[in-house]
Parts: sequence; C-alpha cells; structure tokens
Amino acid sequence: MVAQELGWDSDVDDDVRVLVEDAIDGELIEEAVEAVDVVLLWWRDSDGDLVDGLVDALPDLTDSGFIWLMTPKVGRDGYVDATDLAEAVVTAGLALTNSASVSSDWAATKLVRPKGSRR
Repeated sequence: MVAQELGWDSDVDDDVRVLVEDAIDGELIEEAVEAVDVVLLWWRDSDGDLVDGLVDALPDLTDSGFIWLMTPKVGRDGYVDATDLAEAVVTAGLALTNSASVSSDWAATKLVRPKGSRR
C-alpha cells in the first residue's frame, strides 16, 4: 500500500502517523510519483476551503483508494464544524463512510468515491 500525506504541520499527531506507516509497512510520501491507495489529509478550519483541499487530494488517488481526513476534535484549535465537513465532502464528489477518534486531539473521517448508481 502507498499512502500520501497532505497538510502536515507541527501540530499533527506523530503517533497516528507511525500507526499508519506500520499499517502500510512503509513511509508516508508527500509527492506521489504513482497512484496512491490512501491519502492522509490533515485539515484545520484555517487551512482554507475544504472542498479545494479534498479535490486537490483526488488526482493521485487510485479509483478504489480512499482519504482519511484528519480534523481537530471539537474544542481544539482548527476544529472543522461537522456540517461544513459533510457539505464539503458532497461538493467534492465524495462520500463519508465512517469516523473514529484517533488521538486526544484528532478525529479521522474515511472518505471514498461514491459507488456508481445501480440499475
């Protein structure tokens, strides 16, 4: 598995990064030279337009790949309102699958490309 990390800054949780690297048995990459299976996207409210951030994360992602959107938890600096997050995900053409608390400061939301409509 190849995982790309976007939005890294000094406030990210290094323990989470290490867990991801252990899970993929490799290092997180910043610049993709081939399609990636996972994008680990750290996002704070002050980072700008979340839709743009999500769309920017898609080009290097395989068709079956997914994004783990990492956002600060409620009450933490940079918290992203759940309504804003949900709207941005839909606008970017993605779907929410599940969320998890991954550290004391960060929550993770798994985003995928929606499956095609069934006939």
